[in-house]
Amino acid sequence: MAKIIALANQKGGVGKTTTTINLAASLATLEKTVLVVDADPQANASSGLGVDITEVECSLYECIINQTDVHEAIYTTDIEGLDIIPSHIDLVGAEIEMLNLNDREKIIKNLLDPIRDEYDYILIDCSPSLGLITVNALTAADSVIIPVQCEYFALEGISKLLNTIKIIKNKLNSHLEIEGFLLTMFDSRLRLANQIYDEVKRHFQELVFKTVIQRNVKLSEAPSHGLPVILYDADSTGSKNHLALAKEIIYKNLKLN
Repeated sequence: MAKIIALANQKGGVGKTTTTINLAASLATLEKTVLVVDADPQANASSGLGVDITEVECSLYECIINQTDVHEAIYTTDIEGLDIIPSHIDLVGAEIEMLNLNDREKIIKNLLDPIRDEYDYILIDCSPSLGLITVNALTAADSVIIPVQCEYFALEGISKLLNTIKIIKNKLNSHLEIEGFLLTMFDSRLRLANQIYDEVKRHFQELVFKTVIQRNVKLSEAPSHGLPVILYDADSTGSKNHLALAKEIIYKNLKLN
């Protein structure tokens, strides 16, 4: 049965989508079956995995609002074992439309439950907000990865996210755990980056992943080619970092089971 992991942080530009795409590709390379759920209206995870958004006939939006069968929204990618449910700009309005639906916080959970047995991991790329769709993602998830950018305002807003996670755990999903804090865009040459690393480590201790995602040109270039970095340049630092992260997550889950 799939482990469902949401990648969330209401702060934009921290590397959520980059991590989703490349962690998913790395898990698939390590022979795990993976589904990415693109729950961000910007649909960057979809295009980053080579999906042509203009040709998508059935996206997450149709599944949520029209109750379309989730299998109709699953698209394959260039990596064997890696599928995606793409997003669409219409998802922007979905939160308003969802207000009238029954059990509106559990719509994504109810979508994913029937297909959990088909994958080892399901990764949900959340939008940079704490709106109803992100609440849905956290309600559906077993755990959450919180990417933290190694920059000055890194810890700003994390308390708000942790508070949201606490509320969801109390009211909607008692099993929700923090998979880990992931430091992204790390540049070891910068004193500030090292200070942020030390501060996050001090605050959250063993909840911080050992793997750090370093700043890497290839990692930035890959999405414009519709490829995860492991296909774009397997020898790049970005590729090696995400493979290490995938191994760390697999090992952690083996230990727990």
